[in-house]
Amino acid sequence: MRGVISLRTAEPGDVPQILRFIRALGVYEHLESEVVATEAALHATLFGERRYAEVLLADCDGQAAGFALYFHNYSTFLARPGIYLEDLFVDPAFRQHGVGKALLQQLARQTVARECGRLEWSALKWNALAIDFYLRLGAVALDDWRGYRLSGAALQRLAE
Repeated sequence: MRGVISLRTAEPGDVPQILRFIRALGVYEHLESEVVATEAALHATLFGERRYAEVLLADCDGQAAGFALYFHNYSTFLARPGIYLEDLFVDPAFRQHGVGKALLQQLARQTVARECGRLEWSALKWNALAIDFYLRLGAVALDDWRGYRLSGAALQRLAE
């Protein structure tokens, strides 16, 4: 049975819940040891003087059900901003209730309203449930692209 879903933009008082979702996502993705985020760091980067990302929160029947964390990127080919969805997580108790779709629909609305050229995200190759969900929504896999990352010691070495 689908419950009543409500969406809202996160506020500073939501940081503890955001961190709980991030930790739960880390467990789901088998990456919990990489989650080093703290409430203080989230306050600073989400609600501080310079805001690096935004968060949409979903409630289902008044209970915290999921979140989407996103930020702007830029397409040189389009000469327009885009939105990159860093994380989408729905609590297992609320999956198959339309929460994920509601979050992505709202993010799509924001993408269009902000005159962005595209909405993008990544998915782990093993996460077939998420991939199937995204494909059902009309997303296209970017199989010709491979993601790269610099972090930790490698990032420090390059920065020297």
